[in-house]
Amino acid sequence: MSFGFLGIQFGFALQNANVSRIFETMGAKTDEIAFLWLAAPATGLIVQPIIGYLSDRTWSPRWGRRRPYFLIGAILASISLLIMPNVTALWMAAGMLWIMDSSINISMEPFRALVGDLLPSEQRTTGFAAQTFFIGVGAVVASSLPWVLTNWFHVANVAAAGHIPASVRYSFTAGGVVFFLAVLWTVLRTREYPPADLAEFEAEKARTSGIAHGFKESFAGIFKMPKTMRQLAVVQFFSWFALFSMWIYTTQAVTSHVFHTTDTTSALYNKGGDWVGVCFSVYNGLSAVMALLLPVVARRTSRRFTHMLALVLGGLGLISIYFIHDYHYILLSMVGVGIAWASILSVPYAMLAGALPSNKMGYYMGVFNFFVVLPQGAAGLILGPLTKHVFHGQSIYTLMVGGAAMIIAGLLTLTVDDVDDVPVATTGEPAENFGYGTPATRA
Repeated sequence: MSFGFLGIQFGFALQNANVSRIFETMGAKTDEIAFLWLAAPATGLIVQPIIGYLSDRTWSPRWGRRRPYFLIGAILASISLLIMPNVTALWMAAGMLWIMDSSINISMEPFRALVGDLLPSEQRTTGFAAQTFFIGVGAVVASSLPWVLTNWFHVANVAAAGHIPASVRYSFTAGGVVFFLAVLWTVLRTREYPPADLAEFEAEKARTSGIAHGFKESFAGIFKMPKTMRQLAVVQFFSWFALFSMWIYTTQAVTSHVFHTTDTTSALYNKGGDWVGVCFSVYNGLSAVMALLLPVVARRTSRRFTHMLALVLGGLGLISIYFIHDYHYILLSMVGVGIAWASILSVPYAMLAGALPSNKMGYYMGVFNFFVVLPQGAAGLILGPLTKHVFHGQSIYTLMVGGAAMIIAGLLTLTVDDVDDVPVATTGEPAENFGYGTPATRA
């Protein structure tokens, strides 16, 4: 059920680690890069809620509810990954980001809803943790792939001005293949449950069909969110603002602040760019391990405390890069980021799933993703001018702003009303009996 996320994150990891590098190679200035990244939140804002709404109203005895969207998105995303590193102009790179991000989002959103569909509440934390594990595995390989190709297989990581190095091009080609095959495995191997009352399902679908109706309902859903979802939305806003600042500006911050170069044709710059991929690989790899440990920590404490602690460690990790001068030590900063990333990908969704009606799981998961893409849009509009006019082009300070935002998100987590996670002090019973199930049901 979760294996397809390995392929999805393979694509996302290549995008996150290399698109700013591609933009800069194509001639983008540092303060323009955040604006060019607006493609990601813009497509997510439109695609994710619509796909969630439509997949709630889809049922095929052969293909199920979510799997048709997995397959369509995988085909489009794989083609986009093959094209992206072969662009020859900045406008082409920006356009391909729009297409690639839209395609990945078509596959990604229904995967979240699938866990909510198929698992009972006591197993959802473990289910989302399993997704996070496969996300980590895919991202480890994808993020480090340009560095591996350069250092292990001696593929060139330097190219003439305006051209993408071969190590990056080959990495994206591999990404297109892995994305399609991993998602195809989930499509072929997973079985979904039919609606409890098929006649009622068909009648409801007939009454509310159409993309226009879905678009209207999706945005109206912002004003109908359950209390827990509203509280988590604020946490998500600051969390993803921090992540977006990291994905946009880590390459520029590391190459300029640690490697002391901005020349995209130099070996030193490309060494720094490859090292950023290694750093992203480390935080993703750690998140795969932490995904297995977070449910244990949450059972001993609470999901709110676990998420708060993870986000604070992530924020401190981002801020610490400012104090590093030997690039090897950036790996230590990534430890905190990896813990935060593991929690961001699992704990909020586990808390959310318990507060949602089962017949609208895909719909509300899509609406919830507004608060993943809205902070990305805010980052795209704010971070460029902030970097240029306030920080005078020194993107390391922009990275520190992201760290502060992640710490704020952690503190706000303590205000969330987690329906399934009843505190021990309130009930007098072990925390593992609330929201996680007994050892037998977890097994």
